[in-house]
Amino acid sequence: MSGNGALDGKVVIVTGAGRGIGREIALLAAAEGGRVVVNDLGGGGDGSGASQEPAQQVVDEIKAKGGEAIANFDSVAEPATANNIIKTALDKFGRLDGVVNNAGILRDSIFHKMSVADFEIVIKVHLMGSFYMSHAAARLFREQNSGSFVHFTSTSGLVGNFGQANYAAAKLGIVGLSKSIALDMQRFNVRSNCVSPFAWSRLIGEIPTNTEAEKKRVDRMKAMGPEKIAPLSVFLLGDGAKDVTGQIFSVRMNEIFLMSQSRPIRSIHRSEGWTCDSLRDHGIPALKSSFYPLDRSADIFSWDPI
Repeated sequence: MSGNGALDGKVVIVTGAGRGIGREIALLAAAEGGRVVVNDLGGGGDGSGASQEPAQQVVDEIKAKGGEAIANFDSVAEPATANNIIKTALDKFGRLDGVVNNAGILRDSIFHKMSVADFEIVIKVHLMGSFYMSHAAARLFREQNSGSFVHFTSTSGLVGNFGQANYAAAKLGIVGLSKSIALDMQRFNVRSNCVSPFAWSRLIGEIPTNTEAEKKRVDRMKAMGPEKIAPLSVFLLGDGAKDVTGQIFSVRMNEIFLMSQSRPIRSIHRSEGWTCDSLRDHGIPALKSSFYPLDRSADIFSWDPI
């Protein structure tokens, strides 16, 4: 472990850290001197089941390299269990400096076939889980006048994808949550940022490959390892990022993008106000050249990862 790392002296929680992106973040956080709560329910990619093995394996790996870590097997998707994850950090290490909201599941389905249950559970784990974790840590961060949140969003929400209405809604909701935390808690030196990852993981393995375009997209994703996501995520937890808050980043292999946020791009006005007829004849035609097409993530990020 590092003796002069980006997270020396800090305690961080990484949710969904038993596998994939979360695992790589936990390992790097420990290598950078952080003491890590490795949280993972250990369920399947669709949220079913539970196992202590994934989180414990990561903890064992960190300890074998000389780091400090403890496993936690609670779900992020309930207030009480989220509170217990925070308590684990305080009981074991006596403080908390950062939370990485990475835990998630997928239950993809074309919208008209998506069940209410599949919509609600994805919202519960991703969006509500990020809220529960952040809310449980917020008072602590306020009292100590410091803290950092790193939330995971997705281009499924930022841009769009087929068959992911539940996931996209949750991931775009996380952007709003992060910005609100950044605004409300800036006065207490608490930071909140989003990371949108491109990386192969077991959740990406759930993406349908029914068409040649989908197969090519997944093949491209397989070339991008989850370890590429960890450096920015860990950096955002440390003091080196003390002036970075309210931002949305995307990581794609060796590329890091600063993503745009919603702002007006064109306007129309009419002194007497608008009617349905004038909107049809003048208003919407004037705006139409600036309409966004129905792009998917793969349409925007169309080149091979660098």
